[in-house]
Formats: sequence, C-alpha cells, structure tokens
Amino acid sequence: KMEGTSHIPAEEMEEMREAFSKVEEEKVAFVNWVNKALEKDPDCQHVVPMDPSSNDLFTAVGDGIVFCKMINLSVPDTIDERTINKKKLTPFTIQENLNLALNSASAIGCHVVNIGAEDLKEGRQHLVLGLLWQVIKIGLFADIEISRNEALISLLQDGESLEDLVKLSPEELLLRWANYHLEEAGCSKINNFSSDIKDSKAYYNILSQVAPKGDEEGVPAIPIDMSGIREKDELKRAETMLEQAERLGCRQFVTATDVVRGNPKLNLAYVANLFNKYPALKKPENQDIDWSSIEGESTREERTFRNWMNSLGVNPRVNHLYVDLADALVIFQLYEKIKVPVDWDKVNKPPYTKLGSNMKKLENCNYAVELGKKEAKFSLVGIAGQDLNEGNRKLTLALLWQLMRRYTLNILEDLGDGQKVIDETIVIWVNDALTQAGKGTISGFKDGSISSSMPVLDLIDAIQPGSIRYDLLKAEDLTDEEKLNNAKYAISMARKIGARVYALPEDLVEVKPKMVMTVFACLMARGMRRI
Repeated sequence: KMEGTSHIPAEEMEEMREAFSKVEEEKVAFVNWVNKALEKDPDCQHVVPMDPSSNDLFTAVGDGIVFCKMINLSVPDTIDERTINKKKLTPFTIQENLNLALNSASAIGCHVVNIGAEDLKEGRQHLVLGLLWQVIKIGLFADIEISRNEALISLLQDGESLEDLVKLSPEELLLRWANYHLEEAGCSKINNFSSDIKDSKAYYNILSQVAPKGDEEGVPAIPIDMSGIREKDELKRAETMLEQAERLGCRQFVTATDVVRGNPKLNLAYVANLFNKYPALKKPENQDIDWSSIEGESTREERTFRNWMNSLGVNPRVNHLYVDLADALVIFQLYEKIKVPVDWDKVNKPPYTKLGSNMKKLENCNYAVELGKKEAKFSLVGIAGQDLNEGNRKLTLALLWQLMRRYTLNILEDLGDGQKVIDETIVIWVNDALTQAGKGTISGFKDGSISSSMPVLDLIDAIQPGSIRYDLLKAEDLTDEEKLNNAKYAISMARKIGARVYALPEDLVEVKPKMVMTVFACLMARGMRRI
C-alpha cells in the first residue's frame, strides 16, 4: 500500500498503480535476461543471480560492471575488457566504470543525455530500466537488418522492391516476420504486439511454425503441443503457450500476465528473441536481387553517424541513414542541437498525405540545405535538397559530417568562453598537453604515428596521469592486430576518463583524419573540464 495517498484522486491513483506495475514487470523481465546472459561471467559472480522479486538490480548496476558487460553482449567489442575496473573497487574506480558504461552506451546509439553516473550509482529505477532496455533492445535488434541477415528477403511482398523492405524499422520487420509465419499457418494477421497477441493464439501458431521439424541435419525436431490453445482461461492459455516456448529455450521477457495485458515493450522483446533463435526463413534462391541498394548500410562511417544521432535522442530513431533522413526532420533536430535556429512553421510534418508526400519531403530537404548554407555557414557546394531526399550517400555524409564537426567544436567553444575553435586550435592544445607531460607531439590529424594509437594514449595519460597501463601495449613495429589492440584500449580509456568519443578503433588504425579530429576534440573537452 502506498503511504499517505488518501488525498490523491482515484484516476491518478490508478495511473500511479499502472506505472508502478510497469516498472515491476520490466524489472522482472530484465533481471531474468541479465541473469541468464551473465550467469557464467566470472566478473559478475558478486551480483548474479539477482532476485527478480527484490530490488537487487538497482544495487547490482551501481559499480558499472554489469552495464559494461551487457553493452558488450549487445555490440561485441565495444568496450575493451582491460579497461573495466573489476577488483577492490573504490568510489573513484566505480566512477570510472560508470563513465565507461555511459559513454560506451552513447557510442552504440543509446540516448543517455539525461542520465549521469550518479543516477546509476544510486540505482534510480526508471533511469536504470530505461538505459538497460535501450542496451538490451540494441542487442536484440542487431540482426534484424537486411544487410546482416539476407534471409529477411523472404518477407518481400508482391510488387515490392528490396528498397521497400530496407525502409522498414526492426519493429516493422518483426511484425512482418510474425505475419509471414501466421499466413503459412493459415491464420489471420496481427497488427501489433500488444492488443492482438493477448489471447496467445497468434503466439501458439508462430511457435508451431518456427519449431524445428527435424528436416535439418543435426537439429532434432521439437514438436509443439497445441492442445493448450483450446484453454478457456486467457491467463492459463498464456501459461501453457509459454511452457511450449520454454521447450524452444525462448521463454524470455514475458510472464503469462504480460501477455494477457499486452505489455508492448516486453512482448516486442519476446518476439525479437524468438526471431533471433528460430527465424525459420529460407534464403530465397536465384531471386533477381540488386544487392547494391543495401550494401554498405553499415559501413563504419554510416554506423557512427547513426549512433551519434540516436544518442542525441532524435525522434524518430534513425535505423537506416538515407531512408530516415529523406524528409529532413532529423536534420532539423540536429540543427537545433548546434544552435542553428529552425523556423518550424516552414517545415512540413508527418503524417504526409499519399499524394504529394514526396513534394512535402523535398521542400523540407530544400529548407535544410538552405539553413546549412545561410545560417550554419556550411560548405555545401553542389548539394541540393534533392540529394538528401534521394539519399545520395556522398552528399548526405558531407552534410552529416559538418553537423557532427560543428557539434563537437561547439562543446569546445562553450568550455573556452566562446572563442572560435578550428582544427589548428585542437592540434596546438593537444601538443601543449603532450609536451608538458614529456611525450611526443603530432603534426596534425593525418600524422602516421596515430596509427599506433600512442599519441591518443599519451594524451589520456597526460590528462589523467597514471591512467594508462603501458605494460599492456606495444609501441614499436606493430602488426595490424597489435595496432587494433592498442586502438581498442585507447577508445575505451578515453571513454573511461570521461570523454564521449564516437569514433571506432579502426578510425585510429587507418588514421581517418575526420574521426581522429573528433577523438582529440573530445579529449580536449575532457581536459578543459579539469579547471
């Protein structure tokens, strides 16, 4: 019973109860998922298994280790394990772990702008659950993308091109996958993972379709017992359905009550996990498919931009760079983040009518380019609204790079009392810091020595003396593998001392000057905050 609530109106009480039970449902689901994910991890034995009915979760995440581990399970290799503080933790080393977790979460595309290390340390429930859900969801959705999973092409419908399929979000693809199997079973389609699945019948039919039939070598059949579908009581029917899911090892995220209540978040997770374990899609043979239209959706640079935008909380979330920028709405939000005023009265907002919708989107793109040229003073030679609207790769990336660059430089200008910052400013600052620490300098962002990551590691050590364990590194005559090893350590260490770095280790190894600039700029921002 909630204490001292007698004066609250009944409707509000109901809403509070609803919110409270949602937190409880999510907590139970996530605790079970994390327990399973980390049960064999030697670094998590001090907290796993957690009791889902208690508040274990909110104390367990307080030292940062669980979040770091979950991030690596969702996007492998994001965090270099050597940088996680695991033993004899102190308030300072815990703070470092939490920095590492938050800055890495940001780098994989979680929106963490309103979450600080304190919130995790103190186990603030809605913030912990919110961040954990983002991390889990990124992992669940990782393979629900055509460039990672060609079998999804079997979900093409008559008259559709590959482009149409690429435009779907992971949620939409999952719904289409569920309906593909329901159609195969001769059942009616569903429109969502909330009200339409409450009776468990759709789930029963999907389980029966995707369960191994014994026709693949080495994969024994798992027959699904459908008798429970006739159960009159909805809760009992949901329970018998989940017992069948358990035989597939897929009883995750939902309880029978979550199914009957149609909890959209947990049901989405349940279906995504089922898809990942048993997609049951045959890769279509000899279909005439133009792969070039989707290749490279996940080139490193594109992924970095996509994660950067999502970490700033743009709405809607960007899944496919070119498709999701075609109406420029996300671009306008990015302009606002770099202090370029947007006149929203000039912007056409969805839902767009079928007729003339592209015209409306094109008008937005024209305005976006005009803002870039006139207000932001970007160099956009040869870029027109049409290029954004059609998803021209090279020109879209050129605009995005200038947005990211300005965002990064703005942070430095704010810290330096508004003085203008150019590349040269950063190089001078970096070299000053390196020289004062008695380390070698760089000639610029194309300096070949950056390939070993040593200048970055030296700068981190100059900003936080003693933080770099040089015994883990090789400085001379490096193989490619050793270079990557150093770079992974460098990027994780930068995040650990509090720099929100977006670049990837490969950017350092290959000395990509644009991304190298952002690494040094983020470290400079961290260095300036020491005042």
